[in-house]
Amino acid sequence: MKNILVSGASGIIGYGILRSLRLSGIPYKFIGTTIYSDSAAEGFCDIFEQAVPTNDPNYIDWLLKTIEKHQIDLIIPGIEADMYAWSEHKDTLEKSGVKVLLNAQELIDACHDKWVFYQKLKESDLPFAIDTTLESDFKVLKTQFGLPFLLKPRIGHGSKGIVRVNSEEEFEKHQQYIGSQLMAQPIVGNDDEEYTTSAFCDGQGGFYAYMTLKRKLSKDGFTEKAEVINLENIEETLKALCSIFKPIGPTNFQFRKDDDGLKLLEINPRISSSTSIRAKFGYNESQMAVDYFVENKTIGQPKIKNGKAIRYIEDLIIYE
Repeated sequence: MKNILVSGASGIIGYGILRSLRLSGIPYKFIGTTIYSDSAAEGFCDIFEQAVPTNDPNYIDWLLKTIEKHQIDLIIPGIEADMYAWSEHKDTLEKSGVKVLLNAQELIDACHDKWVFYQKLKESDLPFAIDTTLESDFKVLKTQFGLPFLLKPRIGHGSKGIVRVNSEEEFEKHQQYIGSQLMAQPIVGNDDEEYTTSAFCDGQGGFYAYMTLKRKLSKDGFTEKAEVINLENIEETLKALCSIFKPIGPTNFQFRKDDDGLKLLEINPRISSSTSIRAKFGYNESQMAVDYFVENKTIGQPKIKNGKAIRYIEDLIIYE
């Protein structure tokens, strides 16, 4: 029996990973961790461990002790903070004998700062980059992008912290943070033309499998409604992006569509929040990760079912 630790098990990604792995029917032992003592994490794992915060100086020591205590075979990050912390201490963690589910280091580093990522994508001369600038003059930005335009955090995930600028008055509230914390972009396409594609990549510039959802976001920036689709030119687009960034394992590509075709919003170098939805349609990237990184199995394109998904509030009861 393999013992698998999933961090951030109280969140939609963490318990989504656990739910997806349960679908395999393979008798893994799941250890879920979160900093919260009163979360839903206990309902999705076999053993619950309350974690210290990722930014705690003792976090890596705590993680190593937890790995040893439960003889963990694979650790999977369910929150971005853990992904970055684990990548920084990957050698130390791997010396314990555990497998660490992490993407290519260069891609993780680039994705940490969206301005750095934009520059790398722009240098590739691929047509998928959204025009982005650190310009802080309202009149220049209005001329370049029109109104409204966006101010986006350089560091962050989902749609958190994005400011939709409709006026100079609104712009001035955030102007001082442009460059150091924010960057400016035009609004590309619309909310009805947003897509999330997950690919299982080979680390050599290619990929083994992929699946695309057309989605609508919740106010928290996660996929709330989704439909399985065949997105035009997606294979060629993935091949081009993988050739530049060489991701390995589960990788999430987010797009919008405009008159010029697909535009890349961002790459998440990890399992994404829609993972449990994908698993129900036949694309179980969490199981693929165990098969590939722990069992050394070959990954192939699974058969994807067609359909729609809607997320809703659900009760989890834990009896004493």
